[in-house]
Amino acid sequence: MKKFISLTLACTSLIMASSLTKEAVNAGLAPIPATKSALMKLIDPQNIITDAKVELGKKLYFDPRLSKSGFISCNSCHNLSEGGDDGIEAAVGHKWTVNPHHLNSPTVFNAVFNDKQFWDGRSPHLEDQAQGPIQAGPEMAATKEHVSSTVTSIPAYVDEFKNAYGKNVNITFEKITDTIGLFERTLVTPSAFDDYMNGNNQALSTKQKDGLKTFIQVGCASCHNGVGIGGSMNVINLFGTYKYMDVGDFKGDANGMVKVPTLRNITQTAPYFHNGKVATLKEAIVEMGRIQLGKNITDTQADSIEEFLKALEGKKSNMVLPLLPASTENTPKPDLN
Repeated sequence: MKKFISLTLACTSLIMASSLTKEAVNAGLAPIPATKSALMKLIDPQNIITDAKVELGKKLYFDPRLSKSGFISCNSCHNLSEGGDDGIEAAVGHKWTVNPHHLNSPTVFNAVFNDKQFWDGRSPHLEDQAQGPIQAGPEMAATKEHVSSTVTSIPAYVDEFKNAYGKNVNITFEKITDTIGLFERTLVTPSAFDDYMNGNNQALSTKQKDGLKTFIQVGCASCHNGVGIGGSMNVINLFGTYKYMDVGDFKGDANGMVKVPTLRNITQTAPYFHNGKVATLKEAIVEMGRIQLGKNITDTQADSIEEFLKALEGKKSNMVLPLLPASTENTPKPDLN
C-alpha cells in the first residue's frame, strides 16, 4: 500500500509538472537549451564563436584604454561581478557625466536573447550595439581612430587578432567591436527555471511553481516571454502612466516602443525601469501591473511573482579577470578633457 501511495504521488507530481510546463510553453516562455550544441545555434553569429575570439573579446571588454579617458571600460557600466549592470539609476560616463536621458544601464547577461539592443531598440545585435557606448560623448567618448590606434599599438593584441582571425586580419574599429559583441554573446546564465523547463521537476520549489502560475495568470508573460523572458519591443503606458515618467526625456522609438527588459537575474539588477527610479522588485511588479496590464496586483500576487523571479537567478561562469597587455610608446595617452 505504501509503495502504491508513493507511486501515485509521484505520478501526480509528474502530471502537475507536465501541466505547468505546458502552460508556460503556451504562454510563450522558453528555456535556455540544456545542451551546448542547441545553445550555440541560438547565440552563434556568422562570426563563428571560438575560444580565441572569446578570450580576446573579454580583454577588450575589460580594457579602459578603449575610452578617451583611459578610465572607462565596457565593464564599468555592465559589471560582470554582479548583475551585468552598474546598480545606479542612470549610467555615468566621461567626466562623470550622467546619461543625459537619465537612462539606466541594462544588464549584458543574456542580452544575446534580445530581439534588439538599447532601450529604443535602435541596434539589431550586440556587435552593432558595442559601437555605440564607445563613441558616445557621455559614455566612453572615444573615436574609431582612437580605438583602432590603441589596439594596433599593442603587439600582444595584434598577435591575438591574428591568432583569432588569421594573419591577414584587418584590425578595424568594427572588427574590435565585433569581437566585444561576440564575447557578450557567451554571457548566458541558465537558471533553476531552465532546469525545470528542461525536465527537472525538483528544480523549482513549491512557492516558485505557484509564482510561475501567478506570473502567467496575471499576464506578465504577455511581454516577458521567449528565452530571454523579455527582450522584444512593446508600448509603455498601455493602461496608465508610469509614475516616474517625468524623470528624463526618454520616449522610446518613433512608435513609442520600448525594449522589454529581460527578467533573468532581475533580483540582481535593481534599480528598475528605463530611468532606474523604482528601487524594489515588488514595487516594480505592482507598477508594471498597473501601467501595462491595467490590473491591481495584490501583495499576495506580487510576493508570489517575486518568488518565481528568484528562480531566474542564473548560474554565472567562473570568470577569471583578464590580464591586459602592456601599452607602448605609440599607445594613445589618456585624455580627461
